[in-house]
Amino acid sequence: MHILHIINGLNNGGAEAVLYRLTTADKEITHQVISLMDLGVYGERLTKADVPVHTLNMPRGRVTIKGVLNLYRIIRSISPDVVQTWLYHADLVGGVVARIAGNRAVIWSIRASYLAEGKTSRTTLLVRWMCARISSVIPRRIVFNSNSGVHVHVALGYDSKKIGVIPNGYDTNQIQPDENTRSVLRNSWGIQPNQVLFGMVGRWDPQKDHANLIAALSQLDSRKVQDWRCVLVGPEMSNVNAALVALIDQRNLHDRFLLLGPSSVIPAVMNAIDLHVLSSAYGEAFPNVVAEAMACGTPCVVTDVGDAGLIVGLTGWVVPHSDSVALARAVQEATVEMTNIAKWEKRKALCRLRICEKFSLERMLISYRKIWLEAVNA
Repeated sequence: MHILHIINGLNNGGAEAVLYRLTTADKEITHQVISLMDLGVYGERLTKADVPVHTLNMPRGRVTIKGVLNLYRIIRSISPDVVQTWLYHADLVGGVVARIAGNRAVIWSIRASYLAEGKTSRTTLLVRWMCARISSVIPRRIVFNSNSGVHVHVALGYDSKKIGVIPNGYDTNQIQPDENTRSVLRNSWGIQPNQVLFGMVGRWDPQKDHANLIAALSQLDSRKVQDWRCVLVGPEMSNVNAALVALIDQRNLHDRFLLLGPSSVIPAVMNAIDLHVLSSAYGEAFPNVVAEAMACGTPCVVTDVGDAGLIVGLTGWVVPHSDSVALARAVQEATVEMTNIAKWEKRKALCRLRICEKFSLERMLISYRKIWLEAVNA
């Protein structure tokens, strides 16, 4: 088979990372990628891995006649067995153009769950609405990475008869516990051996609800959780972000937080921290950071958003979103358990085992191959 993937862009993001893992791990099927925008971050990585990448250089959020004509020309010249599109804009533009170009085996990939009106661009909401209206006509299959995403989109009008769920998969040979990396990184951050290190990896965005995280950590009982630090990693997680700094200063926690900005070595960060906390209020589908932390043997406390609770299972703590008291209680419980070394080590091992068994890269790849064959033979 020959699979052509069409995606909005190739900068850092969950969908982009999954596309990269999927296409570079699959040695049995030919893959090519079209970015509606530019090469971004993953375009260069894909090219180095011998996955051909085509760019249309359309501006973010805009469709140009030249870009659409080039898209049509590339699809016709490649004549793939399957066209798989990623994210709403690519689903709409790529799906429609692929059908016009004569390819009926179109698969949509939807990576989102709940989108809050007023906090999501009108263009994205409009494109999603349009996709729902044509979902019975354009794609043969619609693949979600989360069960929560299915429920939201069926309610919006997406064709339920075409839907399947394939959770994200991870290369657990690449993402794994690493004591040496842990030690080196903690030393570079000035973390002492006796200090408990919390962490959250995520961009500055209302849906991530950093205010909830900061409020929760301010409520920890100092008698039970004495010496702790928290690292925040991701875009705009720096001292330049005045709003973030103000949230921390309001709680008088400026000496507790390390604002580290974005990182290209997330597994290293997950190894360095003792507990990953996801404080999101909404918008999550299948949060990669939770699975990546667990693959490194790092337990997680998560809010009950998207499929976060499904990923964690019984290996961590799941609390209601937007509830700093419940979040603080769970973080404190986890920290107290850390003092029982045998119990904590068992929990860490179970975290990794769950990702290896339920969310491996190989398992994801097998599921996609099945979907591609079904689309071709339909």
